[in-house]
Amino acid sequence: MHISVVGSGYVGLVAGACFADLGHEIILVDNDQLKLSALKSGAVPIHENFLPELVARHRGKRLNFSGDLSEAVRASSAIFIAVGTPATDQGDADLSYVESVAREVAGAINGYKVVVEKSTVPVYTSNWIRTVMSRNGAAPDSFDVASNPEFLREGTAVTDFLYPDRIVLGADHERCASLLREIYQPLTSGDYYRRQHAIPKPDRAHIPPTLLVTSAKSAELIKHASNAFLAMKVSFINAVASICESVGADVEQVRQGIGSDSRIGPRFLNPGIGYGGSCFPKDLAAFRAVARECGYDFRLLDEVIRINEEQRHLFLRKVRSALWTLKGKHLGVLGLAFKGGTDDIRESPAILLIQTLLQEGCSVAAYDPAATERAREVLSSKVEFASSPYEAAAGADALLILTEWDEFATLDLHRLYSKLQYPIVVDGRNLYDPQIMTAHGFTYYSVGRQTIPPESQVVAAAAAGRKSKPKNR
Repeated sequence: MHISVVGSGYVGLVAGACFADLGHEIILVDNDQLKLSALKSGAVPIHENFLPELVARHRGKRLNFSGDLSEAVRASSAIFIAVGTPATDQGDADLSYVESVAREVAGAINGYKVVVEKSTVPVYTSNWIRTVMSRNGAAPDSFDVASNPEFLREGTAVTDFLYPDRIVLGADHERCASLLREIYQPLTSGDYYRRQHAIPKPDRAHIPPTLLVTSAKSAELIKHASNAFLAMKVSFINAVASICESVGADVEQVRQGIGSDSRIGPRFLNPGIGYGGSCFPKDLAAFRAVARECGYDFRLLDEVIRINEEQRHLFLRKVRSALWTLKGKHLGVLGLAFKGGTDDIRESPAILLIQTLLQEGCSVAAYDPAATERAREVLSSKVEFASSPYEAAAGADALLILTEWDEFATLDLHRLYSKLQYPIVVDGRNLYDPQIMTAHGFTYYSVGRQTIPPESQVVAAAAAGRKSKPKNR
């Protein structure tokens, strides 16, 4: 099928490349000429596993790039809108880009088209797209508007698209639903998974995926409600972690007990420094705004957001308890992206914590496998960007772990110990076993677990060794 995807950002680029891998003919449309030129030359502007391979495989064949939306609409049966919907100062989603696309699509219709919301939008957006297109001359029987929300996690977006838990098609008419079913038929029939070039199957994949056909309004709500519920799980386990610390329990053991319940499940029950990224903060604010417009006081969402913000303050309290005062301290930091597997620093708790530490008078040496260049654009020049975890730790008064990259969970602890000025690790992602860390001589702080002093014989031996070597900075 011939498909246009409008917007070459995170969702648009992943969707376009994956649709091409399913066998469709894709035109990826953007009005940013610099971005288009880079994409046409083969550049992939985001860090995402398997995405460079798909772009290289289909670029100039099934995946083409264009700045002409009208021409793309005329050549396509379906138009997926994947433009940005940033939050306004009031927390509502800014739908001006969606409206602009709807107007231009209306003026280019040359036959029946399905216009699909792929961006995360509030309920009633499908109605407004239909209204805008009608006002701009599109005949009522020449188009349908559908909602096809994405459920992509940064770092695993390609496999999430091709091996989804479910595909939600929000269509109010059967003609529209039938066309959308055809688009996803390679997945729902299982045909894609039998192909030699198929992206490898991840763990826990559902083959074939569940196909759920709903009304457009229900699909719009499914997306916002899903993200709100997942954010609630994150905030819930972080609140439980605070109780664990107070009573001397181990949150990892509590998490395992909770997550073993089939009604709850273990995913998103990972205590830490809070959620971030481009989805949860924006989508919770937008969902809360929708509820407010409907006359419902969704106070549960307020508490989810409050707990998440408080989690950063609790982590800073741990750093202070480890170092007494922060002014003049030199800190090593592992992690800049909001989560492992991506270079996205939008609403990253790591970035927010570093900015606070700088305001407190600390100096920071930071390392991230993918997000360094993006972080340079927003962090003070006072931050030193290291080329390895050990370079970040060199001479530091403490090491902070802020992002759950796999690389950070497999460090050489003997080497790490030798690099630090003081063997203090404050782990905001619970990547290590406290007993192992203390056995290696570290004073180890984590989330929802007790801080255990390092074993005395290790400390004594290390202290003797430290006297014989200069400060490693």
